[in-house]
Amino acid sequence: MVHLTRIYTRTGDAGQTRLTDNSVTSKTDPRVAAYGHVDELNSAIGLLLSQYPVDDEVRAALELVQNELFDVGADLSNPVVPNPRYEPLRIIPSSVERLEQWCDHFGEGLPALNSFILPGGTPTSAYLHVLRTMARRAERTAWAAAEIYGVEDDVAGAGGGLNPVAMRYLNRLSDLLFILARHANAQAGAAEVLWVPGGERNPGLNKG
Repeated sequence: MVHLTRIYTRTGDAGQTRLTDNSVTSKTDPRVAAYGHVDELNSAIGLLLSQYPVDDEVRAALELVQNELFDVGADLSNPVVPNPRYEPLRIIPSSVERLEQWCDHFGEGLPALNSFILPGGTPTSAYLHVLRTMARRAERTAWAAAEIYGVEDDVAGAGGGLNPVAMRYLNRLSDLLFILARHANAQAGAAEVLWVPGGERNPGLNKG
């Protein structure tokens, strides 16, 4: 159990922050940016659940995702080192597998795609696409940090590596959010907005 007795501490006023292992780093560290983007994504999912209509099954899945995103942030904030003093909180493969199962479940029955999709249709679907892009950004930032610090099986980098399973989680989550966006439109009977390539939008431009 976590006890928060005071929210402001003044300890970060010089542009530094403490990671989960109590080491000090800059607030501009890519590792800090990565778990910050995860926090932003988690907050945005909370906005979706409080302001947009979603069915009970999707809500239950995303509420669990919110808890796991807190775990992802803690994971990214805790450098991977050999023989840690305390057992760290890490995202594990079974969490990634659950996302894949949800992808299969919510994607079942959706029509095959013959074009890329533009964000749109219902407000819920459009906002799920926003969440998808936020998950992708968090994943990219985490890999940028991994390029500096290494990953779990390459922990020689200064400051300890990152857990690659956490990055895989973000990747699969973005896939799930894409599928949930399609699912939301299907549930509402709304047509998907398909990308029309430039030549097809303006056929006259292709003529010499």
